[in-house]
Amino acid sequence: MAIAGTPEISLRLEGAESSRLTWAFAVSLALHLLVAGTYYAGHEYGWWKNLHWPAWVKSAKMLSELLRKPQPKPEDRQIEMPLVFVEVTPAQATSEVPKESKFYSDKNSAAANPKPTEDATIPKIDGKQTDMVKTEDVPRQKAFPLNPTPPPVEKAKEEQPETKPKPTFTRGDLTLAKPEDMQRTNDGQADQVRPRTLQEARALLPPGSQLPGQKMKQNGGVRNQGNHSLDVQASPFGDYDWKLIRAVQNCWDSLLESRQFAGEQTGKVTIRFRLNSDGTISQVSETQSTVDSVLSLLCRMAIEHPAPYEPWPNDMRHKIGENYRELTFTFYYY
Repeated sequence: MAIAGTPEISLRLEGAESSRLTWAFAVSLALHLLVAGTYYAGHEYGWWKNLHWPAWVKSAKMLSELLRKPQPKPEDRQIEMPLVFVEVTPAQATSEVPKESKFYSDKNSAAANPKPTEDATIPKIDGKQTDMVKTEDVPRQKAFPLNPTPPPVEKAKEEQPETKPKPTFTRGDLTLAKPEDMQRTNDGQADQVRPRTLQEARALLPPGSQLPGQKMKQNGGVRNQGNHSLDVQASPFGDYDWKLIRAVQNCWDSLLESRQFAGEQTGKVTIRFRLNSDGTISQVSETQSTVDSVLSLLCRMAIEHPAPYEPWPNDMRHKIGENYRELTFTFYYY
């Protein structure tokens, strides 16, 4: 039933309309294929590189470039270079702070060498190795126990000599009293002589107070004459790191002594870990090793066994600004 006045809707196309739609689709497909083929062929044979585009085309920016987050210029980027801890002995310490240095410690030191030969920025050091930063030869000492046990109380009492009670004298008695024996604590010299060489300074230090290692080999020469030393800046947490390195070194020496290591292998092991502000460590991983798995494990144990370390001081926490530090320790077997 049809209602008068209402047009009849149909999806069927007439013959002429269907023919025009087919031709339009064919022409559109041919144009797309032509444009795409020309574009890829130009890239393949380098046609677009040889064309001289108008200035307005060269200066126009793509939409993706406009939406892209602006990157800082290379000169504006602050690249934080990793600093290397270097031991500075009292004989090397100076009050002068070097302007630029890739080394840090608990004390400042200025670059110097005994016999200046040329005006360079680094001193000349006539060592044998080029892996570890070391300005002098320090032999490996016998490791001290990490937790020394006190002597037994009974034995200590037996070793103590018997002391007789001192006689007491009443004021006013005409008695000749023998003067008490007094032990002199001063040899009579007003000022202590400053060591002139590293050997003299090392002789005054207690055993095991320096990090063992072989002197490095480095070409150069500075005008400042003195003991072999580098440009090293004192850091607010240099003293903390010095205690940390000493703890790891002592533990490593004890482990090597217990294994009776006699230098049967040479190489190095690099351990990376995270030191948290409370002294605990985490994310310990071995990044490089050129020795066997047993010696690599000893290096890892040397870092893990002394933990937890001392919590960070307040000034160190404010200086770093984070609650952890990423540290890398390299152990050398020589």
